[in-house]
Amino acid sequence: MTTPEIKTTVVLASGGLDSTVAIAMELYQQRSVAALTINYGQRHTAELLAVQSIIDYYQRDGQPITHTVIDVSNLGPLLKSALTDPSKAIPEGHYAEPSMAATIVPNRNMILLAIASGYAASIGSDRVTIGCHGGDHYIYPDCREGFIEAADLCVDRATEGQVAIHAPLLSDTKTAVVRTGVRLGVPLHLTWSCYQTPTVRWRHCGVCGTCNERKEAFKLAGVPDPTTYME
Repeated sequence: MTTPEIKTTVVLASGGLDSTVAIAMELYQQRSVAALTINYGQRHTAELLAVQSIIDYYQRDGQPITHTVIDVSNLGPLLKSALTDPSKAIPEGHYAEPSMAATIVPNRNMILLAIASGYAASIGSDRVTIGCHGGDHYIYPDCREGFIEAADLCVDRATEGQVAIHAPLLSDTKTAVVRTGVRLGVPLHLTWSCYQTPTVRWRHCGVCGTCNERKEAFKLAGVPDPTTYME
């Protein structure tokens, strides 16, 4: 009897809750994961350290996962955003407030998906998974259903049907993402959400939009928040 071929998914891995849950979902489906982390010049480089801790966790557990980091950080100064420009303040408050628009990185997901889909085609992977979730829709145009559909069509044409774009959390709230993470045994304590550069290692600021969203998600999910916050 021949052993069924294990398919590989390229997962855009940022070290955050969403992409880490997306990794776990792919592993749960008995797929191998080629995690891809892209340094695009983001100020919150703590997420780059977090993602390596997450990969190490899954590799120690014997999971079929590899990790590649691509440095395109020279893009940062070209993508005007509070996340890439140190002269701009990271907004505080609730994630749904208009001030959070300052954290939009123009066309970021199209750039990341273009790189990831090229990588996927090169290694024989049939899909790229991105961790966009329903709470992103309000702020980020490249996290909405229409964008994902268009990106999928673009990649389909560019790879002659070899690679598809997959966004399994697209309709989920952040609370639902946390609950899925708990169900799949995701190391939520290793994930990083904060947009601020930490002044103390592994401590979230506690006041930026993503920190507030993270706190709220754990509270509404009825799950103890494993995060250490400065405030």
